[in-house]
This record gives sequence, structure tokens and C-alpha cells, in this order.
Amino acid sequence: MLELLACPLTKGPLVWDEERCELVSKLAKLAYPVRDGIPVLLPSEARTIDLDAATPLPEGR
Repeated sequence: MLELLACPLTKGPLVWDEERCELVSKLAKLAYPVRDGIPVLLPSEARTIDLDAATPLPEGR
């Protein structure tokens, strides 16, 4: 199912972060929440992420 989803801003791939239950867009540097199993792909609901931070993101495509 993840292959069907894309970042609404960049149209790029999303990577599942199981630890935080988020879908991550590395291109947009945003993490979209998943609530009750439903991805909330609204930029206004996403949090900004720092790809240079020490916390590694899951590997994706």
C-alpha cells in the first residue's frame, strides 16, 4: 500500500517510520502522522524534520 502513497507537496515517495508511526517525505523534510491507521497527508498536519539530526530515518526506496 505504501507504494501507492506520495507526498502531496513533492509527489515523491514516502517512507514508513514505525517507531513514530509517521510517513516521512525526505524531499519535503516533513513527517505526516498516521492516526488510527489512516495517513493524514495534509501539510498543515505534518511536522518538519531535520534530516541532519542524529536520529536516523528508515531506509526507503
